[in-house]
Amino acid sequence: MTRLTGFAGISAAMVAILVAAGVPTPLLPIYEEAWSLAPWELTLAFGVYAIALLLAILVIGSLSDHVGRRPVMVAALAVELAAMVVFLFASSIGWLVAARIVQGVATGAASSSLSAAVVELAPERHRKLGATVTGMAPLAGLALGAIFAGALAQFAADPMVTVWAVLVVVMAAGTVFAAFTPETSSRKPGALRSLVPSVSVPPQVRALFAATLPVTISAFMAIAVFLGLVPIVLGAVFGVRSPIAGALAASVAFAVGAVASVVTTGVPARRLRLYGAALTALGAVLFAGTVAAGALPLLWAAAVTGGAGIGASFAGTTRGLVPEVRPHERAGLFAAVYLVGYLAMGVPAIVAGQLAGVVGVPSTAVGFGIVIALVALIGVAVTGTPSSIGKGTRK
Repeated sequence: MTRLTGFAGISAAMVAILVAAGVPTPLLPIYEEAWSLAPWELTLAFGVYAIALLLAILVIGSLSDHVGRRPVMVAALAVELAAMVVFLFASSIGWLVAARIVQGVATGAASSSLSAAVVELAPERHRKLGATVTGMAPLAGLALGAIFAGALAQFAADPMVTVWAVLVVVMAAGTVFAAFTPETSSRKPGALRSLVPSVSVPPQVRALFAATLPVTISAFMAIAVFLGLVPIVLGAVFGVRSPIAGALAASVAFAVGAVASVVTTGVPARRLRLYGAALTALGAVLFAGTVAAGALPLLWAAAVTGGAGIGASFAGTTRGLVPEVRPHERAGLFAAVYLVGYLAMGVPAIVAGQLAGVVGVPSTAVGFGIVIALVALIGVAVTGTPSSIGKGTRK
């Protein structure tokens, strides 16, 4: 297999992993109705995925820097395949939570190894393409997953079977493909030591990494809104329980984010993070306004602006950090980025689910939007003052 073929295939596998992550969003109303679930149970199923993912990143995130990319990619895709099988046969909220935990572990294991492999397999004449794909693939995958599952949920006779059966086939194919992908990282000692939970940011990018934290946190909290909170808000606030509605909102947000990461390749990374944080703040305010004013059309404005903010924020972060580290440090770097991101995505979602049972869904949603806006505005302030952070923030 050529490196170009490997690049295309692993990029597709990376998208497929995120497609599977986006699939539950439009299915939430179906599970809610079929199993008579409370909002906190839905957000728990969403939140445990992110927690399992970040724990996997902590333990496995740097492993491919030691044993090579291919073994970790194959194992991660095989575990993802197992998660799809559990989803396929799930019959209660307990099985759904179990499937989400297994999926989180698989996604966490895949995130850093697939990202690093994509960067390293990128064509020599287009080295920036790898960083562009790693910035675009998560959002493109989430958008495709939401619209794919939303369409099947709306029109298929048994969407809870059809959706997962298709993904079983996709993950099986991805596992086989990864097994034949060219290896891009040589083995080095310390594999067992790398399994000790830790976060390792290379010294040369620590100042820059610290400066990106508010931007990354607000972007991933915004992802949590469209993946886990919007379907609940649509049902509880607006009485809209159609699976395609939540799927469209999520797919619009993530599709806009993916496009934003592609069309801004010429924008300096710091400026891109600045734009991203500002747009994320605006999208969060619009989301809060959607709920507070009962104005459903505002949700689409929130999806467009928030999605653009998510895409610009994540692209600006990866493009600023990746070129500054050595090849054997890339998986560890991506692990640190995803650790921050998924912690920001999972914990607030679980907290929001608990609060919804106390203060109600509308108040919880408005508060969630306000918190995102405040964190994003901190990102604007920090990113806009590079001299206060250090030399690295010019990247």
